[in-house]
Amino acid sequence: MTLHGGGPIGRRQVRDGDGDRRLGAAELGAELGERATLVQFSSAFCQPCRATQRTLSEVAAMVDGVAHIEIDAEARLELVRALGIARTPTVLVLDAAGRIVRRASGQPRRADVIAALGDAV
Repeated sequence: MTLHGGGPIGRRQVRDGDGDRRLGAAELGAELGERATLVQFSSAFCQPCRATQRTLSEVAAMVDGVAHIEIDAEARLELVRALGIARTPTVLVLDAAGRIVRRASGQPRRADVIAALGDAV
């Protein structure tokens, strides 16, 4: 899967950002990263969500100024609906201002996440 470009890739769905839509700490329940933020929507029994959590945490630890925020989709249904999240895991890549620059559903590879951060920083 790649977080660049748009359209379906296998069972994964990837697309560019959501225009001028911005998310802040109040909506996400955690502070944004200095340079970028990886926002993951997960659900309790989602096996790919666990692997995605590990991948995103590793990338956030490797890249200065990048934060990883995991959100329980079932507990935050209002936000899920507002953002049009249809499945878990879904990952949003935010720039420093909280603008959504990339969105992908399905389990990403580490290299793809790092490449997608290039659009955010």
